[in-house]
Amino acid sequence: MIVGEIKSKIDTLWDRFHSGGVSNPLEVIKQITYMLFIKRLDELHTAKESKARILKSAIESPIFDDTEDQQKLRWSNFKDLEAEEMFKLVRTDVFDFIKALGNEDSTFGKYMKNAYLAIPNAKVFEQVVTMIEAIKMDDTDTKGDVYEYMLSKIATAGTNGQFRTPRHIAKMMAELMRPTPEDTICDPACGTAGFLVAASEYLKEHHSDSFMDAEFNKFYSNKMFNGCEYDDMMIGIAAMNLILHGVESPDLYEQSSLEEDYTVADKYSLILANPPFTGSLDSSSVAKSLSNVIKTKKTELLFLALMLRIMKIGGRCAVIVPDGVLFGADKAAKGIRKIIVDDHKLEAIISMPSGIFKPYAGVSTAVLIFTKTDSGGTDNVWFYDMKADGFTLNDKRTPIEDNDISDIVSRFSNLTGEVGRTRLDQSFMVPVDEIRGNSYDLSINKYKEVVYEQKEYDTPSVIIDRLSTMDKEITALTATLKAMLTKGDKDE
Repeated sequence: MIVGEIKSKIDTLWDRFHSGGVSNPLEVIKQITYMLFIKRLDELHTAKESKARILKSAIESPIFDDTEDQQKLRWSNFKDLEAEEMFKLVRTDVFDFIKALGNEDSTFGKYMKNAYLAIPNAKVFEQVVTMIEAIKMDDTDTKGDVYEYMLSKIATAGTNGQFRTPRHIAKMMAELMRPTPEDTICDPACGTAGFLVAASEYLKEHHSDSFMDAEFNKFYSNKMFNGCEYDDMMIGIAAMNLILHGVESPDLYEQSSLEEDYTVADKYSLILANPPFTGSLDSSSVAKSLSNVIKTKKTELLFLALMLRIMKIGGRCAVIVPDGVLFGADKAAKGIRKIIVDDHKLEAIISMPSGIFKPYAGVSTAVLIFTKTDSGGTDNVWFYDMKADGFTLNDKRTPIEDNDISDIVSRFSNLTGEVGRTRLDQSFMVPVDEIRGNSYDLSINKYKEVVYEQKEYDTPSVIIDRLSTMDKEITALTATLKAMLTKGDKDE
């Protein structure tokens, strides 16, 4: 968590962008991302130089050549220049350099091809560079926390139902799914890569020994984390988020995953996602690989079909869906539920309160957890009625003590202990045959039992008599008050 001096410096940096004319939060993040990419290039090249000196060899795959024209493009060489000179150099030569990297197969180049400098003038730019340089990020955890804090400042929702998943919810889903060093992880609507980051942090915490293995480190940095996002700006932000969390070369696709056929199928062993769920597509634009599974224009249903397509057999999925997916009576909604229940293994439904995504949206949602089997396997489905996530459920989302997350994670890790619980409890099991008998309705309210406190009321005649008595008392009090006022007027 970012607190104290670092937090103050970030807040000041953010305010400086706003006062300098860059007021769109996403644009601010994008510009900071570009600057961090530029700084990171210099850091990587410096590391390569150090390695070459130790080995007394040539620099392996240098980012900058030895010419003066390229050496002046390094952050460490231009950061102390006079404001106008630095502004002109970066706006033209440095950005031309990083955009040219887009022609190369590099993490930076792929996401910098459309980069541009939107900072309006030399003075503001100099202040931004100085502030970024002053934010000391000496280790991966700090770098990641700094960027996550910047992302938390995005206070406006995107289009088509896009909004950033709260970090603690992404962490909860990673803890529920328990990524392993063997997993290939994907988020087909990755946004800022919050879920992929949560998975990477889980691995560092629970599988630290794996990072001693060179082959695993190579896999972790290059092939383990995969994402898709149609917005090139978001792709760049997602890439930087992962890089600052230690994933140097994530495999991110820039495409509309619902309108274009994914180039992979049966590949990923773990999916963590919160796809857009208020949009719809023209039926003619839906990828054939998805329309062959389900006939619908609703993005929330199409994403479920996509996840089933790109997961390998045995792959696990935890995905946030709107409540309508769980009980919708239309053919497509019921059809995708039937596929998940009958053809695969549905494991859990975690109902979340409607305030989870405020201030972005107040929609009620649930976490759907299932495994791809292509041969069925659903027996008992675990339901949990989440009431609190550690924050108030209003727009302010202030921290509170009530929090069900640790209980959810603990109970899901031991589902055999849930078998004896009743429908009056906060979590319980529902047999698959009961779900089938209810037209594959997966809403928790369909199965949860509620105890209603019996109230006894007086008969109407007793209530009328009581009202009559009260009316007489009011009349008597009114008469007394009038008499007191009349006496007071006479005394005057």
